[in-house]
Amino acid sequence: MSSNNDNNRRGFIKKFTGGALLTAAASGPLFAGERIFSRELPWEKPRFAANDNIQIACIGTGIMGMGDTRTALKVPGVKLMAVADLYDGHLVRAKELFGDDIQTTRDYNEILSRKDIDAIILATPDHLHSQIGIQALKAGKAVYCEKPMVHKIEQGYDMMKAASDSGKVFQVGSQRVSSIIYAKAKELYQSGAIGELNFVEVYYDRHSAQGAWQYSIPPDASPQTVDWNRFLSDKAPKMAYDPLRFFRWRNYQDYGTGVAGDLFVHLFSGMHYILDSKGPTRIMTSGGLRYWKDGRDVPDVMLGIYDYPKTASHPAFNLTLRVNFADGSGGGSGFRFVGTDGQITLSGNTVTVKRKKMAAAPGYTIDTFPKALQDKFLADYNNKYPSRPEMSEPDMQEYRAPQGYDDRLDHFAIFFDAMRSNKKVLEDAVFGFRAAGPALLSNKSYFENTVVNWDPETMKLGKVS
Repeated sequence: MSSNNDNNRRGFIKKFTGGALLTAAASGPLFAGERIFSRELPWEKPRFAANDNIQIACIGTGIMGMGDTRTALKVPGVKLMAVADLYDGHLVRAKELFGDDIQTTRDYNEILSRKDIDAIILATPDHLHSQIGIQALKAGKAVYCEKPMVHKIEQGYDMMKAASDSGKVFQVGSQRVSSIIYAKAKELYQSGAIGELNFVEVYYDRHSAQGAWQYSIPPDASPQTVDWNRFLSDKAPKMAYDPLRFFRWRNYQDYGTGVAGDLFVHLFSGMHYILDSKGPTRIMTSGGLRYWKDGRDVPDVMLGIYDYPKTASHPAFNLTLRVNFADGSGGGSGFRFVGTDGQITLSGNTVTVKRKKMAAAPGYTIDTFPKALQDKFLADYNNKYPSRPEMSEPDMQEYRAPQGYDDRLDHFAIFFDAMRSNKKVLEDAVFGFRAAGPALLSNKSYFENTVVNWDPETMKLGKVS
Protein backbone atom coordinates (compact mmCIF):
# COMPACT_ATOMS: atom_id res chain seq x y z
CA MET A 1 0.00 0.00 0.00
CA SER A 2 1.43 3.37 -0.92
CA SER A 3 1.89 6.00 1.75
CA ASN A 4 -0.96 8.16 0.53
CA ASN A 5 -3.31 5.47 1.80
CA ASP A 6 -2.48 6.78 5.28
CA ASN A 7 -3.93 10.19 4.49
CA ASN A 8 -7.52 11.38 3.98
CA ARG A 9 -8.95 8.59 1.88
CA ARG A 10 -12.42 10.04 1.88
CA GLY A 11 -13.98 13.29 2.88
CA PHE A 12 -15.43 13.46 6.36
CA ILE A 13 -18.33 15.41 7.74
CA LYS A 14 -17.10 17.64 10.50
CA LYS A 15 -19.54 19.05 13.02
CA PHE A 16 -18.62 21.62 15.63
CA THR A 17 -20.34 21.01 18.93
CA GLY A 18 -23.08 23.44 19.75
CA GLY A 19 -23.56 24.69 16.21
CA ALA A 20 -25.24 23.67 12.98
CA LEU A 21 -22.28 24.47 10.75
CA LEU A 22 -21.11 21.54 8.61
CA THR A 23 -17.79 21.73 6.80
CA ALA A 24 -15.78 19.21 4.85
CA ALA A 25 -12.34 17.84 5.61
CA ALA A 26 -11.83 17.68 1.86
CA SER A 27 -12.14 20.80 -0.27
CA GLY A 28 -15.54 21.92 -1.46
CA PRO A 29 -19.02 21.74 0.09
CA LEU A 30 -20.18 18.55 1.77
CA PHE A 31 -23.62 17.62 2.99
CA ALA A 32 -24.75 14.78 5.19
CA GLY A 33 -24.85 11.52 3.28
CA GLU A 34 -22.96 12.82 0.25
CA ARG A 35 -19.88 10.80 -0.67
CA ILE A 36 -16.97 13.03 -1.58
CA PHE A 37 -13.50 11.53 -1.72
CA SER A 38 -10.21 13.27 -1.14
CA ARG A 39 -8.41 10.35 -2.78
CA GLU A 40 -9.63 7.87 -5.34
CA LEU A 41 -9.82 4.29 -4.19
CA PRO A 42 -8.89 1.59 -6.70
CA TRP A 43 -12.37 0.08 -6.88
CA GLU A 44 -14.14 3.32 -7.78
CA LYS A 45 -12.67 3.94 -11.24
CA PRO A 46 -11.24 0.67 -12.55
CA ARG A 47 -8.34 1.10 -14.97
CA PHE A 48 -8.34 -2.38 -16.48
CA ALA A 49 -10.14 -4.24 -19.24
CA ALA A 50 -13.58 -5.65 -18.54
CA ASN A 51 -12.34 -9.24 -18.93
CA ASP A 52 -9.13 -8.71 -16.94
CA ASN A 53 -10.27 -10.51 -13.81
CA ILE A 54 -8.39 -11.46 -10.68
CA GLN A 55 -9.56 -15.03 -10.12
CA ILE A 56 -9.97 -16.02 -6.50
CA ALA A 57 -10.94 -18.94 -4.31
CA CYS A 58 -12.08 -19.07 -0.71
CA ILE A 59 -10.77 -21.72 1.66
CA GLY A 60 -13.10 -21.95 4.64
CA THR A 61 -16.64 -20.79 3.89
CA GLY A 62 -18.05 -20.35 7.35
CA ILE A 63 -19.38 -17.03 8.60
CA MET A 64 -16.20 -15.05 7.93
CA GLY A 65 -15.39 -16.81 4.67
CA MET A 66 -18.83 -16.24 3.20
CA GLY A 67 -18.80 -12.61 4.31
CA ASP A 68 -15.33 -12.01 2.94
CA THR A 69 -16.21 -13.58 -0.40
CA ARG A 70 -19.35 -11.49 -0.80
CA THR A 71 -17.35 -8.35 -0.05
CA ALA A 72 -14.46 -9.27 -2.34
CA LEU A 73 -16.84 -9.79 -5.26
CA LYS A 74 -18.09 -6.21 -4.90
CA VAL A 75 -14.70 -5.05 -6.16
CA PRO A 76 -14.78 -4.76 -9.98
CA GLY A 77 -12.61 -7.22 -11.85
CA VAL A 78 -12.78 -10.04 -9.29
CA LYS A 79 -14.17 -13.48 -10.14
CA LEU A 80 -14.77 -16.43 -7.82
CA MET A 81 -13.54 -19.74 -9.22
CA ALA A 82 -13.70 -22.19 -6.33
CA VAL A 83 -14.34 -22.76 -2.65
CA ALA A 84 -13.09 -25.38 -0.21
CA ASP A 85 -14.75 -26.33 3.04
CA LEU A 86 -14.99 -29.37 5.30
CA TYR A 87 -18.77 -29.29 5.79
CA ASP A 88 -20.81 -30.35 2.77
CA GLY A 89 -23.61 -27.92 3.58
CA HIS A 90 -21.25 -24.94 3.20
CA LEU A 91 -20.30 -26.18 -0.26
CA VAL A 92 -23.96 -26.48 -1.27
CA ARG A 93 -24.63 -22.98 0.06
CA ALA A 94 -21.65 -21.59 -1.85
CA LYS A 95 -23.15 -22.80 -5.13
CA GLU A 96 -26.52 -21.32 -4.15
CA LEU A 97 -24.89 -17.94 -3.52
CA PHE A 98 -22.19 -17.80 -6.17
CA GLY A 99 -23.34 -20.06 -8.99
CA ASP A 100 -23.15 -23.68 -10.10
CA ASP A 101 -20.07 -23.04 -12.21
CA ILE A 102 -17.69 -22.68 -9.24
CA GLN A 103 -15.65 -25.65 -8.10
CA THR A 104 -16.41 -26.99 -4.62
CA THR A 105 -14.14 -29.35 -2.75
CA ARG A 106 -13.20 -30.58 0.69
CA ASP A 107 -9.53 -30.68 -0.31
CA TYR A 108 -7.98 -27.23 -0.51
CA ASN A 109 -4.97 -28.73 -2.31
CA GLU A 110 -7.14 -29.02 -5.40
CA ILE A 111 -7.50 -25.24 -5.35
CA LEU A 112 -3.82 -24.55 -4.76
CA SER A 113 -2.88 -26.75 -7.72
CA ARG A 114 -5.00 -24.72 -10.14
CA LYS A 115 -2.93 -22.37 -12.30
CA ASP A 116 -5.92 -20.14 -13.08
CA ILE A 117 -6.44 -19.02 -9.47
CA ASP A 118 -4.53 -15.87 -8.54
CA ALA A 119 -5.44 -15.41 -4.89
CA ILE A 120 -7.12 -17.14 -2.00
CA ILE A 121 -9.18 -15.90 0.92
CA LEU A 122 -7.99 -17.93 3.91
CA ALA A 123 -10.85 -18.04 6.42
CA THR A 124 -10.38 -21.39 8.14
CA PRO A 125 -10.19 -21.91 11.90
CA ASP A 126 -7.05 -20.34 13.34
CA HIS A 127 -5.09 -23.58 13.78
CA LEU A 128 -4.97 -24.10 10.00
CA HIS A 129 -3.84 -20.59 9.01
CA SER A 130 -0.10 -21.24 8.92
CA GLN A 131 -0.37 -24.62 7.21
CA ILE A 132 -2.59 -23.44 4.37
CA GLY A 133 -1.15 -19.92 4.14
CA ILE A 134 2.40 -21.16 3.65
CA GLN A 135 1.31 -23.76 1.10
CA ALA A 136 -0.66 -21.13 -0.82
CA LEU A 137 2.27 -18.73 -0.95
CA LYS A 138 4.59 -21.50 -2.13
CA ALA A 139 2.02 -22.33 -4.82
CA GLY A 140 2.27 -18.75 -6.11
CA LYS A 141 -1.04 -17.46 -4.77
CA ALA A 142 -1.65 -14.08 -3.18
CA VAL A 143 -3.22 -14.56 0.25
CA TYR A 144 -5.86 -12.60 2.14
CA CYS A 145 -5.56 -14.23 5.58
CA GLU A 146 -8.18 -13.74 8.27
CA LYS A 147 -6.97 -12.60 11.66
CA PRO A 148 -5.17 -13.63 13.75
CA MET A 149 -2.44 -14.42 11.26
CA VAL A 150 -1.29 -17.52 13.17
CA HIS A 151 -2.45 -19.79 15.96
CA LYS A 152 0.87 -20.02 17.79
CA ILE A 153 3.78 -17.59 18.15
CA GLU A 154 6.33 -19.92 16.57
CA GLN A 155 4.23 -20.16 13.39
CA GLY A 156 4.58 -16.43 12.76
CA TYR A 157 8.22 -16.64 11.73
CA ASP A 158 7.55 -19.29 9.08
CA MET A 159 4.59 -17.32 7.73
CA MET A 160 6.64 -14.12 7.46
CA LYS A 161 9.43 -15.99 5.67
CA ALA A 162 7.03 -17.65 3.24
CA ALA A 163 5.41 -14.30 2.43
CA SER A 164 8.80 -12.65 1.87
CA ASP A 165 10.21 -15.52 -0.20
CA SER A 166 7.12 -15.77 -2.42
CA GLY A 167 7.01 -12.13 -3.50
CA LYS A 168 3.22 -12.45 -3.50
CA VAL A 169 0.80 -10.04 -1.86
CA PHE A 170 -0.09 -11.20 1.65
CA GLN A 171 -2.61 -9.19 3.65
CA VAL A 172 -4.13 -9.94 7.04
CA GLY A 173 -7.87 -9.37 7.22
CA SER A 174 -8.14 -6.86 10.05
CA GLN A 175 -9.81 -4.17 8.00
CA ARG A 176 -9.48 -1.26 10.41
CA VAL A 177 -6.08 -0.40 8.98
CA SER A 178 -7.83 0.49 5.69
CA SER A 179 -10.66 2.43 7.32
CA ILE A 180 -11.16 6.13 6.69
CA ILE A 181 -12.28 6.35 10.31
CA TYR A 182 -8.93 5.16 11.57
CA ALA A 183 -7.15 7.29 8.95
CA LYS A 184 -8.87 10.36 10.41
CA ALA A 185 -7.89 9.38 13.94
CA LYS A 186 -4.30 8.94 12.75
CA GLU A 187 -4.32 12.37 11.11
CA LEU A 188 -5.68 13.99 14.27
CA TYR A 189 -3.14 12.25 16.46
CA GLN A 190 -0.24 13.25 14.23
CA SER A 191 -1.47 16.86 14.16
CA GLY A 192 -1.03 17.06 17.93
CA ALA A 193 -4.75 17.40 18.61
CA ILE A 194 -4.51 15.80 22.06
CA GLY A 195 -1.03 16.87 23.10
CA GLU A 196 1.27 14.14 24.37
CA LEU A 197 -0.34 10.71 24.49
CA ASN A 198 -0.17 8.88 27.82
CA PHE A 199 -3.01 6.33 27.87
CA VAL A 200 -5.17 4.29 25.48
CA GLU A 201 -8.35 2.51 26.55
CA VAL A 202 -10.18 0.03 24.32
CA TYR A 203 -13.16 -2.26 24.85
CA TYR A 204 -15.16 -4.67 22.69
CA ASP A 205 -18.12 -6.08 24.61
CA ARG A 206 -20.98 -8.31 23.50
CA HIS A 207 -24.31 -9.50 24.89
CA SER A 208 -25.70 -12.31 22.76
CA ALA A 209 -25.30 -16.04 22.27
CA GLN A 210 -24.10 -15.57 18.70
CA GLY A 211 -21.66 -12.87 19.80
CA ALA A 212 -20.31 -15.38 22.32
CA TRP A 213 -19.73 -17.93 19.50
CA GLN A 214 -22.70 -20.21 20.19
CA TYR A 215 -23.16 -20.65 16.47
CA SER A 216 -26.02 -22.75 15.09
CA ILE A 217 -25.29 -26.44 14.47
CA PRO A 218 -26.70 -27.70 11.13
CA PRO A 219 -29.27 -30.49 11.63
CA ASP A 220 -27.45 -32.73 9.14
CA ALA A 221 -24.04 -32.39 10.80
CA SER A 222 -22.47 -35.85 11.08
CA PRO A 223 -19.21 -37.71 10.44
CA GLN A 224 -20.53 -38.23 6.89
CA THR A 225 -21.11 -34.53 6.12
CA VAL A 226 -18.06 -33.21 8.03
CA ASP A 227 -14.45 -34.06 7.18
CA TRP A 228 -13.36 -34.28 10.80
CA ASN A 229 -9.90 -35.75 10.28
CA ARG A 230 -8.97 -33.08 7.74
CA PHE A 231 -10.23 -30.46 10.22
CA LEU A 232 -7.88 -31.80 12.91
CA SER A 233 -5.02 -32.14 10.42
CA ASP A 234 -1.75 -32.57 12.32
CA LYS A 235 -2.26 -29.25 14.10
CA ALA A 236 -4.81 -30.40 16.71
CA PRO A 237 -5.06 -33.39 19.06
CA LYS A 238 -6.75 -36.48 17.67
CA MET A 239 -10.20 -37.14 19.13
CA ALA A 240 -13.64 -38.42 18.14
CA TYR A 241 -15.92 -36.27 16.01
CA ASP A 242 -17.55 -33.47 17.99
CA PRO A 243 -19.92 -31.09 16.20
CA LEU A 244 -19.52 -28.44 18.91
CA ARG A 245 -15.78 -28.33 18.38
CA PHE A 246 -16.17 -28.17 14.61
CA PHE A 247 -18.89 -25.51 14.33
CA ARG A 248 -18.01 -23.59 17.51
CA TRP A 249 -14.27 -23.94 17.19
CA ARG A 250 -13.56 -20.46 18.60
CA ASN A 251 -14.48 -21.81 22.05
CA TYR A 252 -11.51 -24.17 22.18
CA GLN A 253 -7.78 -23.54 22.45
CA ASP A 254 -7.02 -26.46 20.14
CA TYR A 255 -8.43 -24.56 17.13
CA GLY A 256 -9.03 -20.93 18.12
CA THR A 257 -7.33 -18.16 20.04
CA GLY A 258 -10.17 -16.96 22.28
CA VAL A 259 -11.26 -13.38 22.72
CA ALA A 260 -7.64 -12.21 22.42
CA GLY A 261 -7.15 -13.71 18.97
CA ASP A 262 -10.63 -12.89 17.72
CA LEU A 263 -11.06 -9.36 19.10
CA PHE A 264 -7.95 -8.04 20.86
CA VAL A 265 -6.06 -8.52 17.59
CA HIS A 266 -8.44 -6.09 15.82
CA LEU A 267 -7.76 -3.52 18.52
CA PHE A 268 -4.00 -3.98 18.33
CA SER A 269 -4.12 -3.65 14.54
CA GLY A 270 -6.14 -0.44 14.58
CA MET A 271 -4.09 1.14 17.34
CA HIS A 272 -0.74 0.19 15.81
CA TYR A 273 -1.88 1.79 12.55
CA ILE A 274 -2.99 5.03 14.18
CA LEU A 275 0.18 5.41 16.24
CA ASP A 276 2.70 3.81 13.85
CA SER A 277 3.47 1.51 16.75
CA LYS A 278 5.18 -1.87 16.68
CA GLY A 279 3.77 -3.17 19.92
CA PRO A 280 4.09 -3.47 23.69
CA THR A 281 6.99 -4.69 25.78
CA ARG A 282 5.01 -6.04 28.77
CA ILE A 283 1.72 -7.95 28.71
CA MET A 284 -0.49 -8.75 31.69
CA THR A 285 -4.01 -10.22 31.47
CA SER A 286 -6.74 -11.42 33.77
CA GLY A 287 -10.33 -12.57 33.41
CA GLY A 288 -12.40 -15.70 33.70
CA LEU A 289 -15.24 -17.86 32.45
CA ARG A 290 -18.15 -16.01 34.06
CA TYR A 291 -21.28 -16.85 32.09
CA TRP A 292 -20.88 -19.04 28.97
CA LYS A 293 -20.15 -22.31 30.78
CA ASP A 294 -20.95 -24.45 27.76
CA GLY A 295 -17.85 -26.62 27.68
CA ARG A 296 -15.52 -23.97 26.27
CA ASP A 297 -11.99 -23.74 27.63
CA VAL A 298 -11.38 -20.04 26.99
CA PRO A 299 -12.54 -17.07 29.10
CA ASP A 300 -15.57 -14.96 28.26
CA VAL A 301 -14.20 -11.96 30.15
CA MET A 302 -10.64 -10.80 29.57
CA LEU A 303 -8.81 -7.65 30.59
CA GLY A 304 -5.31 -6.75 29.50
CA ILE A 305 -2.73 -4.17 30.57
CA TYR A 306 0.14 -3.37 28.21
CA ASP A 307 3.25 -1.20 28.48
CA TYR A 308 4.29 0.55 25.28
CA PRO A 309 7.79 2.04 25.11
CA LYS A 310 8.75 5.45 23.76
CA THR A 311 9.45 5.39 20.01
CA ALA A 312 9.95 7.94 17.25
CA SER A 313 6.19 7.97 16.59
CA HIS A 314 4.76 8.00 20.12
CA PRO A 315 5.76 8.55 23.76
CA ALA A 316 5.66 5.77 26.33
CA PHE A 317 2.07 5.01 27.27
CA ASN A 318 -0.17 2.40 28.84
CA LEU A 319 -2.94 0.46 27.12
CA THR A 320 -5.92 -1.37 28.60
CA LEU A 321 -8.08 -3.80 26.61
CA ARG A 322 -11.36 -5.40 27.65
CA VAL A 323 -13.77 -7.95 26.27
CA ASN A 324 -16.94 -9.00 28.12
CA PHE A 325 -19.25 -11.53 26.49
CA ALA A 326 -22.03 -11.04 29.05
CA ASP A 327 -22.29 -7.26 29.09
CA GLY A 328 -25.77 -6.50 30.39
CA SER A 329 -25.58 -2.94 29.09
CA GLY A 330 -25.97 -4.32 25.57
CA GLY A 331 -22.37 -4.50 24.41
CA GLY A 332 -20.47 -2.16 22.14
CA SER A 333 -16.94 -1.11 21.38
CA GLY A 334 -14.81 1.99 21.54
CA PHE A 335 -11.33 3.47 21.49
CA ARG A 336 -10.10 6.32 23.69
CA PHE A 337 -6.71 7.94 23.07
CA VAL A 338 -5.92 10.22 26.01
CA GLY A 339 -3.31 12.95 25.91
CA THR A 340 -2.27 15.95 27.95
CA ASP A 341 -4.53 18.31 25.98
CA GLY A 342 -7.50 16.16 25.03
CA GLN A 343 -8.76 12.80 23.82
CA ILE A 344 -9.69 11.12 20.53
CA THR A 345 -12.61 8.69 20.73
CA LEU A 346 -13.63 6.20 18.06
CA SER A 347 -17.11 4.72 18.29
CA GLY A 348 -18.86 3.08 15.36
CA ASN A 349 -18.35 5.27 12.31
CA THR A 350 -17.56 8.39 14.32
CA VAL A 351 -14.34 10.03 15.48
CA THR A 352 -14.66 12.63 18.22
CA VAL A 353 -11.99 14.99 19.54
CA LYS A 354 -12.42 16.64 22.93
CA ARG A 355 -9.88 19.24 23.98
CA LYS A 356 -9.06 20.37 27.47
CA LYS A 357 -5.64 21.94 27.65
CA MET A 358 -3.82 22.01 30.92
CA ALA A 359 -3.98 25.59 32.24
CA ALA A 360 -0.70 27.46 32.04
CA ALA A 361 -1.37 28.98 35.47
CA PRO A 362 -1.41 26.25 38.15
CA GLY A 363 -3.70 28.11 40.58
CA TYR A 364 -2.94 28.44 44.26
CA THR A 365 -3.93 27.35 47.77
CA ILE A 366 -2.80 30.21 50.00
CA ASP A 367 -5.69 30.75 52.40
CA THR A 368 -3.68 29.32 55.29
CA PHE A 369 -0.77 31.72 54.66
CA PRO A 370 -0.42 34.88 56.75
CA LYS A 371 -2.01 37.92 55.04
CA ALA A 372 1.33 39.53 54.24
CA LEU A 373 2.61 36.33 52.61
CA GLN A 374 -0.64 35.98 50.64
CA ASP A 375 -0.17 39.47 49.22
CA LYS A 376 3.45 38.75 48.31
CA PHE A 377 2.54 35.36 46.77
CA LEU A 378 -0.24 36.94 44.65
CA ALA A 379 2.02 39.72 43.40
CA ASP A 380 4.65 37.21 42.30
CA TYR A 381 2.02 34.86 40.87
CA ASN A 382 0.30 37.57 38.79
CA ASN A 383 3.65 38.73 37.50
CA LYS A 384 4.60 35.19 36.45
CA TYR A 385 1.15 34.29 35.05
CA PRO A 386 -0.37 37.52 33.67
CA SER A 387 -3.96 37.30 32.49
CA ARG A 388 -4.18 37.52 28.70
CA PRO A 389 -7.30 37.42 26.53
CA GLU A 390 -7.36 34.42 24.18
CA MET A 391 -9.65 33.35 21.38
CA SER A 392 -11.76 30.38 22.33
CA GLU A 393 -11.63 27.16 20.30
CA PRO A 394 -14.30 24.48 19.93
CA ASP A 395 -13.93 22.00 22.78
CA MET A 396 -15.32 19.13 20.72
CA GLN A 397 -15.26 18.14 17.04
CA GLU A 398 -16.98 15.17 15.47
CA TYR A 399 -16.17 13.43 12.20
CA ARG A 400 -18.55 10.90 10.67
CA ALA A 401 -18.04 8.45 7.84
CA PRO A 402 -20.67 8.36 5.07
CA GLN A 403 -23.74 6.29 5.82
CA GLY A 404 -23.24 2.66 4.84
CA TYR A 405 -19.45 2.95 4.76
CA ASP A 406 -17.72 -0.46 4.69
CA ASP A 407 -14.04 -0.62 5.63
CA ARG A 408 -13.82 -4.29 4.68
CA LEU A 409 -14.62 -3.31 1.08
CA ASP A 410 -11.77 -0.79 1.15
CA HIS A 411 -9.49 -3.44 2.63
CA PHE A 412 -10.22 -5.88 -0.20
CA ALA A 413 -9.92 -3.11 -2.81
CA ILE A 414 -6.44 -2.28 -1.55
CA PHE A 415 -5.49 -5.98 -1.58
CA PHE A 416 -6.52 -6.46 -5.20
CA ASP A 417 -5.00 -3.16 -6.29
CA ALA A 418 -1.69 -4.24 -4.75
CA MET A 419 -1.87 -7.40 -6.85
CA ARG A 420 -2.50 -5.42 -10.04
CA SER A 421 0.05 -2.68 -9.46
CA ASN A 422 2.74 -4.58 -7.55
CA LYS A 423 2.33 -2.32 -4.50
CA LYS A 424 3.02 -3.24 -0.91
CA VAL A 425 0.17 -3.46 1.55
CA LEU A 426 0.35 -2.03 5.05
CA GLU A 427 -1.05 -5.06 6.87
CA ASP A 428 1.49 -7.52 5.53
CA ALA A 429 2.82 -10.55 7.39
CA VAL A 430 5.15 -8.46 9.58
CA PHE A 431 2.41 -6.01 10.57
CA GLY A 432 0.04 -8.95 11.06
CA PHE A 433 2.45 -10.74 13.36
CA ARG A 434 3.08 -7.59 15.39
CA ALA A 435 -0.67 -7.54 16.08
CA ALA A 436 -1.08 -11.30 16.52
CA GLY A 437 1.94 -11.60 18.81
CA PRO A 438 0.59 -9.49 21.71
CA ALA A 439 -2.86 -11.09 21.27
CA LEU A 440 -1.47 -14.62 21.53
CA LEU A 441 0.74 -13.60 24.45
CA SER A 442 -2.35 -12.22 26.18
CA ASN A 443 -3.55 -15.82 26.29
CA LYS A 444 -0.18 -16.96 27.59
CA SER A 445 -0.34 -14.41 30.40
CA TYR A 446 -3.89 -15.46 31.28
CA PHE A 447 -3.43 -19.22 31.26
CA GLU A 448 0.00 -19.16 32.92
CA ASN A 449 -0.93 -16.39 35.37
CA THR A 450 2.22 -14.45 34.58
CA VAL A 451 3.63 -11.25 33.09
CA VAL A 452 4.99 -11.74 29.57
CA ASN A 453 7.81 -9.68 28.05
CA TRP A 454 7.91 -9.11 24.29
CA ASP A 455 10.35 -7.36 21.99
CA PRO A 456 8.19 -5.61 19.37
CA GLU A 457 11.18 -4.78 17.19
CA THR A 458 12.57 -8.29 16.83
CA MET A 459 9.19 -9.94 17.51
CA LYS A 460 10.74 -12.29 20.02
CA LEU A 461 9.48 -13.52 23.37
CA GLY A 462 11.42 -12.23 26.37
CA LYS A 463 11.76 -13.65 29.84
CA VAL A 464 8.54 -14.45 31.64
CA SER A 465 8.29 -12.75 35.02
